[in-house]
Amino acid sequence: MERIAVCPGSFDPITNGHIDIITRGSFIFDKMYVCVLNNSEKTSTLFTIDERLELIRKSTKDIPNIIVDSFNGLLIDYARSVNAKVILRGLRAVSDFEYEMRITSMNRKLDRDIDTFFIMTDNSYSFLSSSIVKEVAKYGGDVSDLVPPVVNKALKHKFSKK
Repeated sequence: MERIAVCPGSFDPITNGHIDIITRGSFIFDKMYVCVLNNSEKTSTLFTIDERLELIRKSTKDIPNIIVDSFNGLLIDYARSVNAKVILRGLRAVSDFEYEMRITSMNRKLDRDIDTFFIMTDNSYSFLSSSIVKEVAKYGGDVSDLVPPVVNKALKHKFSKK
């Protein structure tokens, strides 16, 4: 039986912390869907869904068992649609745990056959978030060691227009 996981996120933009989780997950699962979900709690995004999908594809091009996709609606419905039995989430710090616990509990209520696995991100990325990257890049700070090169270039391009 093929081990299929979904690794969801808003990925606005994808960071090296995300890449760390995706890469490590790719060694555990036969197939992994990296899925950009439209998060109803995040009202404004820097990159469109299509731009994020393209940045993820380019950033993960060397990982053969990754499928990049997007989805609107409930994550559990998406997981069912691709026959995933696992949702893979990254944890940076204890502060992530309470939010993730609520989401995991609801997903478990919706479908007891789909489990959530957590991977702690590498310590060098424990402070890293897409929001912090955008804020630093917006004001011309160097984020080149925090994001894939294609993302760094895209950030520079976006903020040169503003």
